[in-house]
Amino acid sequence: MVKLVVGTKGKGKTKYLLDNANSEAKSSDGVVIYLDKNTKHMFELDRSIRLVNVNEYPVPDFDVLMGFICGLIAGNNDIEAIYFDSFLTLTNLEGKDVTDSINKLIILSDKLNVDFIVSLSMDESDLSDTFKEYVVLSL
Repeated sequence: MVKLVVGTKGKGKTKYLLDNANSEAKSSDGVVIYLDKNTKHMFELDRSIRLVNVNEYPVPDFDVLMGFICGLIAGNNDIEAIYFDSFLTLTNLEGKDVTDSINKLIILSDKLNVDFIVSLSMDESDLSDTFKEYVVLSL
């Protein structure tokens, strides 16, 4: 399942992601991963959550990030959820159309049975109507 958390910068998307990741880690038997652009939130995450600073790896765009995600999942079949903080920054998609990227995440999530919770720094009105059903929080 893909869940989208949308809203302009500074509205509280990261707080929501952190709280949900921590709750999920406590109630889950599987692995929870939190992808971010730095390690700023390391001490706000439950110690069982694997925080990955994507900027430590050569991940210049969404397609490479997809390969990175597939590698993570292939290396650990127990992954239940992957949280993406600052998704547009991680994928260099700021100001660009995210339709193709979100569609690929939906397909991958369905195929591999891994939840993707994605923070998008954009107004919900700028999101394609196709993805409105995936929005769990709009700030």
